[in-house]
Order: sequence, then C-alpha cells, then structure tokens
Amino acid sequence: MANTLSASLLGWLRCFEAAARHCSFTQAAAELCVTQGAVSQQVKQLEQWLGRPLFLRTPRALVLTPEGERLRFVLRESFQAIEGTLTQLRKPRDRHPIALSCSPSFAMVWLTPRLGNFFQQHPDIGLRVYGEFHALDRSRMLRDGTEAAVRFDPGGYQDLKARVFLEEWLIPVASPAYLAAHPELHTPGGLRASMLLHDVSPWDGAGEFDEWNCWLRHAGVSLPDTAEGQRFNLSQLALNAALAGQGVAIGRTALILEAIESGRLIDLWGIHARSEASYRFICPHGPTTQVAEVEAWLVEEGEAFDTARSRVLKPVASHR
Repeated sequence: MANTLSASLLGWLRCFEAAARHCSFTQAAAELCVTQGAVSQQVKQLEQWLGRPLFLRTPRALVLTPEGERLRFVLRESFQAIEGTLTQLRKPRDRHPIALSCSPSFAMVWLTPRLGNFFQQHPDIGLRVYGEFHALDRSRMLRDGTEAAVRFDPGGYQDLKARVFLEEWLIPVASPAYLAAHPELHTPGGLRASMLLHDVSPWDGAGEFDEWNCWLRHAGVSLPDTAEGQRFNLSQLALNAALAGQGVAIGRTALILEAIESGRLIDLWGIHARSEASYRFICPHGPTTQVAEVEAWLVEEGEAFDTARSRVLKPVASHR
C-alpha cells in the first residue's frame, strides 16, 4: 500500500478531489493556490495512471464520469475522516477565541443576550461573533478562518456539518398603536399589501417576498401584489419598523418572542406558518472540542427557547 500511495499519487488525488467538488479546474486551482494548468495536468496524470477518464470535459463545465463520481465519494469521506482525526490528535496550542459567523439579526436579538450564560459555563472558551449571512462551504470557511457559524436557511450543505438547533415559525406582527389605528386588521382579511414590511434577504439566495408568501399560502390569504410595502435587507430592520408603527412585519419567533411577551408587538391572528428555513450550527467535520462545546450549548439554549415559545404563543388550532 505504501508503494501504491506515493507522494505523486496523493497529489493527483488532492487535485482531483478539489476539481470534482467544484466541477471546475479554475476554482480548484484557486483553492489549492496553484495554476489552473497545474490542476488540469495533475488530473490528467491520474487518469493516465488509472487508464480511464474521470471527467467529461464539456465547453461549459466538467462532468464526472461514473468512475469519477465513485472516486469523488470515497475521497470526500476519506479526507473528512483524516481531517477529523488530525484535529482530534493535534496537540492544542495556546487557546484562541473561536470565530463564530452568525446571521446578523439573530446575533443581535437572540444570541448576544445569552452569551453571558455561555461565558459563565465556559470561562475558558473565547467566542468572537461576526454578523454575516453569506453562503458557506468548507473552502470559504478555511480561507476566512471561520471555525463555526450560525445560519438561517433551508440547508443543503454538502461538505460541512450542519445541525438544526432551532426550527422557526413565521408570524405577522404589528405594534399595538398600529393595530388600534387599523381596526380592519382584527381579521386576516383586512390585510393589505401596502401594509407589509419585507425582509428581502432572509437568507442567501431567498426570494424577496418568500417569507410573506409562505405565510399567506398557509393562512389562505390572497393579496394582489405582495411587492408593495417597505423593504429592508435585515429582519431586525423590518421589525424595528413594525415597532415604530409603520406596518405589519413577518416575524421569526427567535426575533419577536420577547417583544410579544412584553406587549410591544402583537401576534395578530395566532396563525403561525412553519418556515422552510431553520437555524443551523455549521462547522467542518471533526470539530475541535471547543467548537463541539459551543454546538452543545446552542442545542441546549434552542431547547429552552422552544419550551418558552410554546408557553407564550397560542396558535389558532385550525391553522396548525
């Protein structure tokens, strides 16, 4: 085996795995910090050594052959296992703060107030939170030095560990003053498109009106044009507008529960639509002990929040 897995062959396999993951020699070269020609040549040498093609080279993209797909799967599992084992075996250096990339509104409203509890339980773990919502993959996390992340999205991660720690529901909310000024809102039929406050970027790749459209379908409410109303690029901005009496926002429970409990926002009709997105803890496979402890803490906090949410919110039974 030692003779078969020579240094040259291991280099060819690393280039092939990156090219197969990106379906691009150019992107693989950028990840590996070599030229596109070098990656192409290494893959070609691997194909010659195997005596069979691994890619179909089309004008628009690389397409894996069945043999290439088989090898890609084995290499992905093997490299992840190797990375995980090396991480666990590596002698820890001086502890450094964990960089946690987090959806901005969630970081401001849900995570930050709970960090005191985290630091009390884990005084030896530093945590630096960065408000970001761009899409993630393993190469980007490695390049940016991000060890863990929290994202609100529908999932679909191929090369990262992504664990749901909090499901979400969508709820139309408005301030008491706005509701008093618009008595027609005592029933969902009084809702008008011009009243809507939109978070047009609920997650990277989402449609501008996906969250409102999800709730409207669930509630059986028809509006002629959901594109009316004010638009914001953060959930918290739309909710601040609702708090200021400017309209009706579609709220996620993690961001509005405290405001509903305090009476600053009103759960208008008790009709709660399950969101297609959830809050996920994301990290590379084989996380460090510290990252695993952050994940476990978030899972515990998510469970506690779910219990509090069930106590505060009382959905209309016919719309569950």
